[in-house]
Amino acid sequence: MTTSDCSQVSFDDSDTRRDEMHSTMETWVEGLVEEVNDAVSSEQFQEWLDVQSHFHDYSYRNTLLITRQCPHATRVAGYRTWQNEFNRHVKEGESAIWIWAPIIAKQCPECENSPSYHNQSNCEYDETSPEDWSKGLVGFRPAPVFDISQTEGEPLPELETEATGDADELLPALLEAASSLEVHVEVVSKLEWPHGDAKGVCQYRTPVEQPLIEVRDRENTADLAVTVVHEYAHARLHGDINNETERSKRELEAEAVGYIVGRYFGLDTSGSAFYLAAWQGDEPETIFERLERISSTAAEIVDVVDEVITDE
Repeated sequence: MTTSDCSQVSFDDSDTRRDEMHSTMETWVEGLVEEVNDAVSSEQFQEWLDVQSHFHDYSYRNTLLITRQCPHATRVAGYRTWQNEFNRHVKEGESAIWIWAPIIAKQCPECENSPSYHNQSNCEYDETSPEDWSKGLVGFRPAPVFDISQTEGEPLPELETEATGDADELLPALLEAASSLEVHVEVVSKLEWPHGDAKGVCQYRTPVEQPLIEVRDRENTADLAVTVVHEYAHARLHGDINNETERSKRELEAEAVGYIVGRYFGLDTSGSAFYLAAWQGDEPETIFERLERISSTAAEIVDVVDEVITDE
């Protein structure tokens, strides 16, 4: 019985696991910053985007951790989930992939801590007893999951998203999603296209008007669909940005969102190149913020388009 190669990084020691998980994320971003400063096309950035396209509803922190431990992962679940829900079993000798799992517990309405941490804090809230508090997110804990490549057993059912890989079906869904994403989109014929070599543009109007997106029509509907996503990302990411330098930096964020969403819906976006020179000079904290924006914006677009496709 062979094991997978999901062991680039491991967090086997429970005493140091939390610190090592945090340190791994920081080291990854520091390495990305070095590539930014060298103005190169980053393979590790594209590797993260590939993982994010498979796990669009995961936070960037978790997809970053998955990338470092098992970059070819496509679907992860807990040990018991594989057994009980999919009739699959983790193969002997496989190492867990560690991610951050939310801790849901009763929390103080004022300090938002769980009862135990509330008692240790300086919070003086006592209007209601802890038994009457509502549940909410109070923190995160390391949790082990395994990729499907680390399991064996019954084949998985076909994922619904595989049926949406044809851009001829995806494109109408993307255009219909415009109202939910609060943008106005127009597909303009090549003969009437007024914006030169640009494939698409996003124009920000008054605060009460939706951004206007125009995309140049073309025979390649897959490329057209990715352009629509790219401009949607601009509308969601850049509407309140007046600084031209920062806007140019966010062009890469929009390109990354298009890559993730395109990959999620089965489009071939392997021709994308992510030259990181635009982010030169950014601190690691700023890079983390950019990853979060990419992750959350891609997830929002995927969820809206998925809903449109499901309702059709």
